Amino acid sequence: MLFSSSLSPSSLARNTSLFTFFNKTPSLLSNPTIKHAHHLLLLSSPLKPFDEMPHLTKSPLFYHHFSTSTLSATLHESSSPTTIITPMSRKSRKKAYKESPEAVLKHKLDMCSKHEEVDEALRLYDEGRTCGTQLNLHHYNVLLYLCSSNDGEGYLRRGFEIFERMGVDGVDPNEATFTSAARLAAKMEDPDMAFELVKKMKCGFNIPPKLRSYGPALFGFCKKREPDKAYEVDVHMVESGVLAEEPELAELLRVSSESARGEKVYEMLHRLRSSVRQVSESTADITEAWFKSDAAEGVGGNEIDGYDVVKKVREGVVNGGGGWHGQGWLEKGKWKVIRTEMDHQTGVCRCCGEKLVSIDIDPLETENFATSLSSLAFQRERKADFSSFQEWLQRHGPFDAVIDGANLGLIRQKMFNFFQLNSVVNSIQQMSPTKKLPLVILHNHRVRGGPAEKPNNKKLLESWEKAGALYATPAGSNDDWYWLYAAVTSKSLLVTNDEMRDHLFQLLGTSFFPRWKEKHQVRVTISGKGPALHMPPIYSIVIQESERGSWHVPTVVGDDIEVPRQWLCVTRPSPLTITTP
Repeated sequence: MLFSSSLSPSSLARNTSLFTFFNKTPSLLSNPTIKHAHHLLLLSSPLKPFDEMPHLTKSPLFYHHFSTSTLSATLHESSSPTTIITPMSRKSRKKAYKESPEAVLKHKLDMCSKHEEVDEALRLYDEGRTCGTQLNLHHYNVLLYLCSSNDGEGYLRRGFEIFERMGVDGVDPNEATFTSAARLAAKMEDPDMAFELVKKMKCGFNIPPKLRSYGPALFGFCKKREPDKAYEVDVHMVESGVLAEEPELAELLRVSSESARGEKVYEMLHRLRSSVRQVSESTADITEAWFKSDAAEGVGGNEIDGYDVVKKVREGVVNGGGGWHGQGWLEKGKWKVIRTEMDHQTGVCRCCGEKLVSIDIDPLETENFATSLSSLAFQRERKADFSSFQEWLQRHGPFDAVIDGANLGLIRQKMFNFFQLNSVVNSIQQMSPTKKLPLVILHNHRVRGGPAEKPNNKKLLESWEKAGALYATPAGSNDDWYWLYAAVTSKSLLVTNDEMRDHLFQLLGTSFFPRWKEKHQVRVTISGKGPALHMPPIYSIVIQESERGSWHVPTVVGDDIEVPRQWLCVTRPSPLTITTP
């Protein structure tokens, strides 16, 4: 027995038998032509009548791996009476697989996973092993996932037993296997083992770890307040090309704050600035707790003279594009932390009076983004359709603004409202420096039939089309690709209330797209007075570190446009005075 009734994290960490399959050995089962034990039995034994081999004839794998011609040749070579085999149809093979013990077990385990029934899954596992059911990677991964998702020593013990059995059975693990095993180790409060599993995954099995693979070790070390080990996991993540997101950075920020590691707090704040931009309320609380701590009061102060400080800070601001300098904490003293708002028109903090900056976007980044967007659209749209749109855009563009017609025509409406859409079009046109009509993107079914057939609406659509300001996307297309591409290539405003958070927009990455959206998206609210346009802010909504050493940290807001965003305003009573030398 691998585990005694008294299970301790230290004994688990020392138990080398847990990693049975880390030392792989050659096996007949690794032969691609002999993947299953019953194949080996067939090839090494005299041919018997099929009714004497139910374990073979009932398995669809038998028919999958041995063709009719192969079987016929084998039969002719045998001295046994010839048995005529009728090839199974595809439908029959599919039915046979569904009824096989392996497929039945898979279905039942999937149901257990769906309904989080770990006890039933373990019962099915025990029953399957007793009956000799051959377990594959999927079976094991479902079992490991369920055990790692539940608390209790019994579940953890069974999880490790199953993990070991998987190695004994010669089933190669994948990333999900290691991640579940790492979660088991973390629940045993053994983040060292969790980290070893991730390292083994990468080096021993050449499986690239994912962000979730590192979570058990990283959060485990942070929970145990072992910052140095947490930083080691973080370094390993960076070396593996895995980028930490807000939950990981927030925990690193917390453990750095609680251990008074001022330089690491500074690093994490800047990493949050570059990758997260606006923080959740929980991360804001961690940040606020740091600045109110005694440790934060003592950080800062350089031994170089004031002129050098000013020079380095200003060089950092210029090189970083504004909004931060990266030169570390400036001076020392107690921090003042207040929750406040920004003046939307001026970008001035209502608390300290400091004006936030607008961080420019590199034009080359925009061009690269447009190319990437086009490539993704070609993968998901009919190439001819999107190519036609690109050609049309070259003839009629660029535009000062692009309108997501479907989104705006349905704001607070049950049926599509062309009058409402036209009101937004007119408002945007009046604001345009060229007074040119904005481009309206509508799906083909919006301009054919239904409300579009009403005389006034039909006349409106014809006027837009005649002016080259309407594009109807073809049937079967996703108009999101069209209006986004048009806005990016025209370097124009994009008028939509779509928050652009679904899978399509996740494909665009988390670096450039949020910055582009912040500077180009116009949102709309509708009231009895007509549409109200909410223009992009004149400042960047991102964590900002000023030349004077103060900080402004924006928090995430909901989808209600009219709810003001809360900021953390963090200043010192006597900040560093920046004067012109």
